Amino acid sequence: MRKKILNREFLKYNFSRIFAIAEKNVKIQLRFKFNLIYSIFSPFLPIFMSLIVLMRFFVADVNLGQWNNTNYLIFLFTAFNIELLRRIIQDFPENFRLEKYWKTLPALMIAPFNKVHLLFGVFFSHLIIIAIPFVALFVLTFIISPISLPTIILIICIYLLIDLIFSGAGLFLGVFAISKENYWRIFSIGIQIVFYASCVIYPFEIFPQEIQQAIWWNPFYHIFEILRITWTENNILLTLASYPRQLIILLGTAIIVPLIGIYIFNKVYNKFGIVGY
Repeated sequence: MRKKILNREFLKYNFSRIFAIAEKNVKIQLRFKFNLIYSIFSPFLPIFMSLIVLMRFFVADVNLGQWNNTNYLIFLFTAFNIELLRRIIQDFPENFRLEKYWKTLPALMIAPFNKVHLLFGVFFSHLIIIAIPFVALFVLTFIISPISLPTIILIICIYLLIDLIFSGAGLFLGVFAISKENYWRIFSIGIQIVFYASCVIYPFEIFPQEIQQAIWWNPFYHIFEILRITWTENNILLTLASYPRQLIILLGTAIIVPLIGIYIFNKVYNKFGIVGY
């Protein structure tokens, strides 16, 4: 009985810390409504350009690997939602810099919470902020290509794991934004290169063989591929049986990247603290 009470109190304590951070972060985001709207819609510009180019291909009934005139809109609309999720990578450093500017960051860092609370607090606040455009795009994709309830559940789980990966990357960048700003810029560019080299908005097959071999080693390529395959096949048993490598990469990255983000955050912050006041 005592163990159950302790477990209940432990969960209540941790969830209260996570939701306190999420609530505070949502309020901060809503204070700057124009910046919020801009940050949500500006990443779509590259995808709109890709849409214009690819429409010319597929109107002529050209197939590029898995991309064809019946599913390319599904791939691009899932890319829209991935872009919405990717925004969390910049949420961490931007929020930390705001806290640093307002001189509230030291109070946040000495508050009774650990970096797991911080990771999931920003994670949940991000999901709340992007909920309306994300659901709208999800429904639009569903109208174009209906899928079964089990597939919907698996797709949502994949999206959440992708957002968790981005959260780990954001926490990694966040500590450099407050402790070593020059490194923050360098690492931010590196993460963007890895992201856009994943064929998130264009077919893998448009590249020459040498570049395809390099892209194949990009974990994001396999992660985004399993998301698209799950939607287009609409058969979770077939997907799970046919694409174990992609699923392992997805699950492994969703565990490793947040752990690395927490570890680097602790190491860098403990060594350098907050620089630039």
